[in-house]
Amino acid sequence: MKATIERATLLKGLSHVQSVVERRNTIPILSNVLLEATAEGQLRLMATDLDLQINESVAAAVDQPGATTVSAHTLFDIARKLPEGAQVSITAAEGRMTIVAGRARFSLGTLPRDDFPVIAEGELPHQFELPVETLRQIIDKTRFAISTEETRYYLNGIFLHTAEGVLKAAATDGHRLARVTVDQPQGAEGMPDVIVPRKCIAELRKLLDEVDGSVGVSLSGTKIRFDLGQAILTSKLIDGTFPDYSRVIPTANDKILKLDPKSFMEGVDRVSTIATEKTRAVKMALDRDKITLSVTSPENGTAAEEVPGEYVSLPFEIGFNSRYLLDILGQIDTDIVEVHLADAAAPTLIRENDKSPALYVLMPMRV
Repeated sequence: MKATIERATLLKGLSHVQSVVERRNTIPILSNVLLEATAEGQLRLMATDLDLQINESVAAAVDQPGATTVSAHTLFDIARKLPEGAQVSITAAEGRMTIVAGRARFSLGTLPRDDFPVIAEGELPHQFELPVETLRQIIDKTRFAISTEETRYYLNGIFLHTAEGVLKAAATDGHRLARVTVDQPQGAEGMPDVIVPRKCIAELRKLLDEVDGSVGVSLSGTKIRFDLGQAILTSKLIDGTFPDYSRVIPTANDKILKLDPKSFMEGVDRVSTIATEKTRAVKMALDRDKITLSVTSPENGTAAEEVPGEYVSLPFEIGFNSRYLLDILGQIDTDIVEVHLADAAAPTLIRENDKSPALYVLMPMRV
């Protein structure tokens, strides 16, 4: 194969595909990116870790169509260090790839394209489109709650399902839950309940910053594909059953606290400075229109701050993990946040208002 490509175009394509490649691989070819120069003037890039696969097409001047595979991270580092505006000539033959840009010349070992594994998509019968903005909202408002605990692998992603004519996305790690509801797109009727893995979500979110319009979503019970125009992301789904999270969403929490999320967040952040690393516990003492945040740490001392709020129920105290609380408050876009409480041991519901598409549930902790 022989092709010439502008350095910025090559770098942009490689930056998308190389992040899928794991740094350590027991199978050498999984460290590589597949490069395929086509007669239509395209250079196709592809990388996979056997669970997630990304394909991207970029424009190139192709003298000789062909394909090969080469180390993804090495090629990316070379492209990154080449001078801006350089024309990069890529030639591959007999197990070597030659890269020439200006006075710089590199020769890299390659592996045959026939050895490169491709995720077989099979039938993806359920197809619909989601606006980029909607998909961004789904990811941003839920992904912080995805569990990183490998033993509960079925919580290591975002759960997508349809119910009551809407599309719901949920994530939980057992301590907090985030759920977003959006209008059900046409074509999503009857789709299976799926869990999209954390790594796929992270790669998809990066790509969404560079596209406009809408994203094509195709899925079956085992795989999902996101079509973002020049880039296509295909992933295996998590094979597991997501718990019935609706049971933990409280419906009868009668103590309602209304706050300015920004000043509340700043107050929590300040007092949590001295919280112990292990528990990060912050205590909230609620009295009529007065909320006192406090932290007591055996090693560091104490901290307290009063924050303004609207509260008319009986006084009581409750404790939360400050980091979890800050993660949720960071998702609130309005001037008022509603905190629905029951008692010091019951799940707490946090949302902007009863019309907002997102809601959060936080488990309290003993302090």
